[in-house]
Amino acid sequence: MLIKTFVFTCKDHQIGFARIISDYSTIAYLGDVYILKQYRGNGLSKWLINEIMEHLNLQGLRSWILLTDTAEWLYKKFGFKELPNPEFYMEKHNPNVYNGMKN
Repeated sequence: MLIKTFVFTCKDHQIGFARIISDYSTIAYLGDVYILKQYRGNGLSKWLINEIMEHLNLQGLRSWILLTDTAEWLYKKFGFKELPNPEFYMEKHNPNVYNGMKN
């Protein structure tokens, strides 16, 4: 798996970010997408996602996946759909990973 990051800057300040984790042949996970609040509402999220999805190295993938609870409307514009069987989704979550504790 390879990771590609997209950083969006304005006047040498980072105002947006997105990360892709992909094998560059079958699947890509889109994560950590954000635009700072004061820059939202100007189409920057749409522009950023479009740039990612049009990236030459990410063409021909069978699947794109992401998790969101705030921007379904945005991702649907790019062809993302809700899982047909969300009950098959699984995760292993470690909420304490950043403070050195293990599950």
